[in-house]
Amino acid sequence: MAEWVGWFVAAGAVLILELFTGTFYLLMIAIGIGAGGLVALAGGNGSWQALTAAIVGVAATLLLRRSRFGKAARRDAAQDPNVNLDIGQSVAVAHWVDGAARVMYRGALWDVELIPGSDAQAGHYTIRAVRGSRLIVG
Repeated sequence: MAEWVGWFVAAGAVLILELFTGTFYLLMIAIGIGAGGLVALAGGNGSWQALTAAIVGVAATLLLRRSRFGKAARRDAAQDPNVNLDIGQSVAVAHWVDGAARVMYRGALWDVELIPGSDAQAGHYTIRAVRGSRLIVG
């Protein structure tokens, strides 16, 4: 088997692994391995093949890290409905005292705080965030 075939088979195996991880980092490594395969196809020796694969793989990984795809989206867990299922639920507030209240929610008394700019009147409110044992509503 030719040397370049081994490089491309290895790149394909890394691409298959990438499908299981869901990140783009193994894709960047596969690009580096493919570059090593191209050097092998062009007739370069083993040292140049490995060096090219390493340089291209590391450079592609660093470029990915600096891009918006390499950074995880940072969301505040207190306001993320995927983390806290209370967000988006409704609570009934009977009366407000200086922008704060106590309500019965899920069988327990909770402190409730009104988001800035909202009108403090009795009624139904939607939970926008949860900070400790305090519901932030609006």
